[in-house]
Amino acid sequence: MTCVGTYLRAIALGALAAIPVAARGQTEHRTLPGDRVAVYNLAGRVRVQPATGAQVTVDITRGGRDAGKLRIDTGDVRGWTALRVVYPSDRIVYPDWQSRGRTQIHVNSDGTFDDDRGYDRSYGDHVEIRSSGDGLDAHADMTINVPKGQRVAVHWGVGDATVSNVDGDLRVSVAAASVTSEHTRGRLTLDTGSGDVSVTDAQGEVKLDTGSGGVTLNGVKGETLDIDTGSGSVRGGGVDARMLKIDVGSGGVTLDRINSPRVSVDAGSGRTDLGFLQPIEDIAVDAGSGGVTLRLPAAQGADVDIETGSGGIDSDFPVQTTRLARNHLRGQIGDGKARIKIESGSGTVRLIKN
Repeated sequence: MTCVGTYLRAIALGALAAIPVAARGQTEHRTLPGDRVAVYNLAGRVRVQPATGAQVTVDITRGGRDAGKLRIDTGDVRGWTALRVVYPSDRIVYPDWQSRGRTQIHVNSDGTFDDDRGYDRSYGDHVEIRSSGDGLDAHADMTINVPKGQRVAVHWGVGDATVSNVDGDLRVSVAAASVTSEHTRGRLTLDTGSGDVSVTDAQGEVKLDTGSGGVTLNGVKGETLDIDTGSGSVRGGGVDARMLKIDVGSGGVTLDRINSPRVSVDAGSGRTDLGFLQPIEDIAVDAGSGGVTLRLPAAQGADVDIETGSGGIDSDFPVQTTRLARNHLRGQIGDGKARIKIESGSGTVRLIKN
């Protein structure tokens, strides 16, 4: 028995020695040249931050029992300089996943996925990621360092994503993870299959898309702000955008301190409550179910067209009425130069004077 035990220990020590040092928690460093850089990884935490150099660099720390089995490839992928973490299994276990669930992604053999084609597609191999159970226990945490003005696309599976102080053209697309962004400049696109999105102090064109998960805003300034959520609320304030567009399947919209002359809101279900700092030029709200409240400056003038399937219509503004029915109001407030059009399937519509 002693000889057998010694033999087994020797095998274990030999196997441990065969694992690369980097696979046991040390950090690997990669440099990605070019003006378009993409990063692909199925599991782990990612932080995107500014860099002082001329090229994108990535610091990678592998984790998990099977970390040594991961392969990290770099090279051209459809015109992008791409770093890809290749997982040699169709079932990945990531115990640090806070959601404690599972998700499925179609992945190509070179480690790429998403690529503007979404997650629910028939290309590539079917890979399942779960927080527990049998499978390849491996992940890769990353810090992506982005120089000013760089174009970067991050394609991620599961694990939290954080963006801080980046000035460039950035897209972060995740299958199932929360994304937090703060103090960014330039174009910012955040896309989650499931998971919440939080944006603080973003200057530039901003586009936010969640399959399921809420959006929280605190200070967004730029030409356009485009928000699309399948399910999940939109809330916060401090929006300064020439065009504000919001499409919510379910969850409602609550925003204040808005300085946007042109606004479009499509809310399948949930309450819509918008507070404006300056008079608007054009607003259209289509609410399937849920009340609509607009908080407008006292100087607001507009042509008003409000229709509700069920629910009342209240206005702090005197309305010169041209049409008044039980659930339909058409008329003018003030100089009538702007346009306010609201359709609500159910719920009261209110125009409140700030």
